[in-house]
Amino acid sequence: MGKRLYVGNLSWDTTEDTLRAAFGADGRTVTDAHIVTDRETGRPRGFAFVELASDADAQSAITALDGAELDGRNLRVNEARERENRGGGGGGHRGGGGGGRW
Repeated sequence: MGKRLYVGNLSWDTTEDTLRAAFGADGRTVTDAHIVTDRETGRPRGFAFVELASDADAQSAITALDGAELDGRNLRVNEARERENRGGGGGGHRGGGGGGRW
């Protein structure tokens, strides 16, 4: 299984093809690239996930691309963390009725 990387500070003009080209440079094998978009507007949210075929490829990409410029922005590249379970519910007490006016 490959290694998934978080890529932040993306330009809104960056495409998945651009990411594949940048991360695939120097012989690295990109198995997936996905730019995260806003569900309602469809616009890019400024970050993406790129999966590389091996840990060595991933480490090479982090070293080469963290802080590097792509489409006018300096990228932030690191290992993606597992998504935390945000859970639902909770919410706490919503307040009760107040007393009447005298």
